[in-house]
Amino acid sequence: LKYHAAQNKTIEDVGIYQCLASNSFGTILSREASLHIAYLEDFKTQRRSPVRVREGQGVVLLCGPPPHMGELTFSWIFNEYPSFVKQDTRRFVSQKTGNLYIAKVEPSDVGNYTCVVTNMVTKSRVQGPPTSLVLRSDGNMGEYEPKIEVQFPEALSVAKGLTIKLECFALGNPVPAISWRRVDGAPFSRKVDVSSASSVLEIPYFQQEDAGQYECIAENSRGKNSVKGKLSFYAPPHLLETPQDTQKAIDDSLLWECKASGKPKPSYKWLKNGEPLETFEDRIQVINGALSISTLTLSDTGMYQCVAENRYGRVFANAELRIIAVAPDFSDSMLKAQTLARQGGDVLIECRPRMSPRGMISWRKGKEALRESHRVSVLDNGSLRISNITKLDAGLYTCVARNQFGVASSAGALVVKEPTIITTKAAQLDVTVGESVVLPCQVSRDPSLDVRFTWFFNEQLINFGNQDSYFEKVGGRFAGDIMIRNIQLRHAGRYTCAVQTNVDSASIATDVVVRGAPGPPLDIQVDHVTESTAFVSWSPGPDNHSPISKYAVQARTPFSLGWQAVQTVPEILGRNQLAARVTDLSPWVEYEFRVLATNAIGTGEPSKPSRKIRTKDTLPRITPARVGGGGGSRSELVITWEPVPEEMQSGPGFGYVVAFRPHGAQSWMQAAVTSPDASRYIFKNESIPPFSPFYVKVGVYNNRGEGPFGPVTTIYSAEEEPSRAPSRVRAKSLSASEVELSWKPLPWSTSKRRIMGYELRYWTKTQRQDTASVMRTVGNKTVAVIRGLDSRTAYHITLRAYNSAGTGPDSAVVNITTKRPPPSRAPAKVMWNATNSKIILKWDQVKALENESEVMGYKVFYKQSRHNRQSVVETNRTSLELALPVDEDYIIQIKAVSEGGEGRSSRLITIPRIAGVSLFLNCGDKLYLSSASDSFYCYSD
Repeated sequence: LKYHAAQNKTIEDVGIYQCLASNSFGTILSREASLHIAYLEDFKTQRRSPVRVREGQGVVLLCGPPPHMGELTFSWIFNEYPSFVKQDTRRFVSQKTGNLYIAKVEPSDVGNYTCVVTNMVTKSRVQGPPTSLVLRSDGNMGEYEPKIEVQFPEALSVAKGLTIKLECFALGNPVPAISWRRVDGAPFSRKVDVSSASSVLEIPYFQQEDAGQYECIAENSRGKNSVKGKLSFYAPPHLLETPQDTQKAIDDSLLWECKASGKPKPSYKWLKNGEPLETFEDRIQVINGALSISTLTLSDTGMYQCVAENRYGRVFANAELRIIAVAPDFSDSMLKAQTLARQGGDVLIECRPRMSPRGMISWRKGKEALRESHRVSVLDNGSLRISNITKLDAGLYTCVARNQFGVASSAGALVVKEPTIITTKAAQLDVTVGESVVLPCQVSRDPSLDVRFTWFFNEQLINFGNQDSYFEKVGGRFAGDIMIRNIQLRHAGRYTCAVQTNVDSASIATDVVVRGAPGPPLDIQVDHVTESTAFVSWSPGPDNHSPISKYAVQARTPFSLGWQAVQTVPEILGRNQLAARVTDLSPWVEYEFRVLATNAIGTGEPSKPSRKIRTKDTLPRITPARVGGGGGSRSELVITWEPVPEEMQSGPGFGYVVAFRPHGAQSWMQAAVTSPDASRYIFKNESIPPFSPFYVKVGVYNNRGEGPFGPVTTIYSAEEEPSRAPSRVRAKSLSASEVELSWKPLPWSTSKRRIMGYELRYWTKTQRQDTASVMRTVGNKTVAVIRGLDSRTAYHITLRAYNSAGTGPDSAVVNITTKRPPPSRAPAKVMWNATNSKIILKWDQVKALENESEVMGYKVFYKQSRHNRQSVVETNRTSLELALPVDEDYIIQIKAVSEGGEGRSSRLITIPRIAGVSLFLNCGDKLYLSSASDSFYCYSD
């Protein structure tokens, strides 16, 4: 249809269409659909006359689009394709009229202009005939005020959710500036967009708050003009509440709500089977869109539609109404075959047959009609209620339903059971944290009924096995007792045992009070702070059901190891003591305080720490410890001390005052050391005699003033380094790795120096002296052994004395060569036998290699396996008899000995104690059986 209309340029099919749908249940109308035919014809081919303007004059080039249907867009070609006119503050193409507007013509504008029109529906495009723009030669156009050529309507209705674009453009010299505003002064919302040239104001997704009067202002140096237009908001109907398909019985009533939003407010009408609903009957009414029908009949069956409309549209809501007329039918709602009830209780037996119209319902017990009484009644909906049931109420009950279309019945038995009664009495339990407690729940019941026990804690279901194993069922099958193990404070509250059978239910509550250590005190406050005291106050925390007996205050500083108890006034803080003065604090230290409460159960969690406070500063009172010194370089007096800890400095600006004087002098020399971390002071003066005694003392000060001096001690000034070298230095090679050095000592002490020990320096021929190894002795020794040397190696050795001032001159160089290495072979083929009083050992002789020291003898090392102490016996033979009681296990090793030292050890030999019985002996890797009870033989290779 759309193709045919476009080809034949006809609009006779344009209009609004609706679909009518019918079946055996009724008829409905579809929503409306509008048909529009989009097309775009060609421009007429006639030529257009040139447009002649002066430079500086404004001009409008008309597009004159051809006949069309559907939304169009416009653009202009300048001279030749694809050169299009670029829009800016001086040039504008209106998408409403298609015209090209040039606010002020310039020489560069001269040329041919062609209007291009595009249909946004069909996507077809046509070009108009070119228009020439020519400059007149009779002079330039003078300046003039803006003339608004493109403006928006004075009144415009905009639908909800649409995007509206307002155009505004003016001619003028100079080129006018375009601006926009709301007349009511309200600012534009963030969604409003103004084009870069300000000629188009775009408001997307138009809403009620966007309605109002808008003004476009064109302004240049010659004046300004403006246009105004009012945008009003409208919204087509939108359904908020709709009728639903309904099934009703004859003589019943119907109420269908239908509500819609829209602006202006929609009106309503109802259709039945596609035709307007006739409301001349009193039983049919339409009020504010709501349809009500009373006393329904079969003729009311059909399809209904609510139509909400205003001048901008209409919407439809569909619903089906069915009227049923049937005889009573219990097929879907039979009475329960058996209804259980407890003696003394109430029961409701429902009777809900399907029937239309609603008829009469009666009841029988057994074969007799049921008589109503103060205990037995038939409700309006037909159900049977029996109150205060007795055993005599048991039996077969039949519900009979009748209407004009027939009669039907359904029967079920009522069985009366003994009531379930909780025999345990409600109680309150009082327990202490950590104890275990049993909460009883015993019942008497009808033996034919199963009973279920459910426990609740503060109305929350207890999930046994999932509560950190605190709760456990201990009641067995027919009792509901539970145990709470290791009870905690959080377990205090109400416990409810709920008992349920198929017939009835019961419950009992037990209140559990848990007594525990107190909770943390609250609201810790600190004030009235001095250099050594502070006033701490608090509020009591929860006592957890045991009265608080006392409080304790603790403090923490950056220098303490955690929280420490503090002294308070009063010393004992009773239950009603909620404040105390803390004493014996250190001045100028940052403190935090906390409070703990104690009751008969124990001491509770501490409070949150107080805010940090700093005590006031005061004169320092603590002097440095371990004042001493001495040593140093020539002409120096070195004074040392242990710095005063920061927490004892009593204030900012802490430092030390060092005082000293020679023995025999009367006046003290003093010096200030400003660093609180300093631990030494060096006084240097060429006049200081070496190793002379001085009295020294160290005091303290801070910004408050000077504190006390510590005790006086004596130290010595720097001594002179030794001036002589040791004499008679001799070296002796002890082994392949050891050399012994001996010398004549220097005088131990003089008035200017002491000898603290000697320094040995040794190196090989292949090493430089400045890389020599160093070894020092302490004290006035005259012999030293150098160990860890290489075998068969020549060494150079020098010796010099040292003291605190340095080292003295080197002795003459001594040369010594270490011995050849000891044998590398271990003693082999070790044999032994043992009696209860001795061990006899034999082994093969060890032969040294060509580059090794000759074997001079052997060392036998032995020890009891349970002890660490080792004994050694030397021999120059290859056998040895040890007189040892063999009542313990022994471990034995054998080494060859040479002048180069000890050689490799034989394998460990373990000799077991003699127990008087035949044994298997583990001799290294071989195992032998002894045949004697007091003598064993073992051979080890």
